Amino acid sequence: MGHIVHWRGPSWWAKASIRAFAWFYNINLEEAEKPYSEYPSIGEFFVRRLKVGRRPVGDSWAVHPADSRITQAYPIDDGTLIQAKGLNYRLDEFTQDPDCTKKWAGGFFLTYYLCPTDYHRVHSPVDGEITNVRYMPGQLWPVNEWSTHNVPNLFSVNERILVEIETDLGPVGVVFVGATNVGHICLSFDETIQGNQKGPHIFKHKEYEPTIQTHKGAELGMFRMGSTVVMLYPPSFRQKFEKELDLGPAVRVNSPLIK
Repeated sequence: MGHIVHWRGPSWWAKASIRAFAWFYNINLEEAEKPYSEYPSIGEFFVRRLKVGRRPVGDSWAVHPADSRITQAYPIDDGTLIQAKGLNYRLDEFTQDPDCTKKWAGGFFLTYYLCPTDYHRVHSPVDGEITNVRYMPGQLWPVNEWSTHNVPNLFSVNERILVEIETDLGPVGVVFVGATNVGHICLSFDETIQGNQKGPHIFKHKEYEPTIQTHKGAELGMFRMGSTVVMLYPPSFRQKFEKELDLGPAVRVNSPLIK
């Protein structure tokens, strides 16, 4: 699928296929940084940037990381996260971080599902410093509603990249979860870490010294097709903002950079 959507054929083919793709998924062409006719393939159009000002950054402590639908939003109790009704998964298996309990147990998580209609770049939800990244190879199961309700430990089985950001409230985790047709996850601040590349797929933990400064709205990376982002917030975040959080599933966010 990746070879097909990134194939750079004649310009007429690129224009026609992108136009058809945008029509089928009801994509707003007016938001794209460039006219659709200037993208050489569906794949490049898929990871299009937006025009400046299309996603104004909210003034809250944290903002949404991506255009998406929030499918789950709950406290992280007993070291578990909710995948769907009746299906949980373990924080330690999901992050493969031996210190994950100290960082996020008792905190709060949100699951954001990106469909093909969405803008597919992921932005920092907070101000802080990127301290380390974990690349975790795995499968590429679909992450649609059927899969999340029927495949046990789906998010811990699929390939993923965890970006950790240190903030004034503690560490925040941004987890890119791969899926069918979405093996290619790219980080904007480190081109050496990418998902589903040729060669051996082995676990990689990279620490940054010095750390990398980031801020709300700064681009962190992108999905080459639709997938999922899981946000991990520490206990101090939950203690400070729990009364303001909407608990439960199925909330649509039409902008990655609003409150």
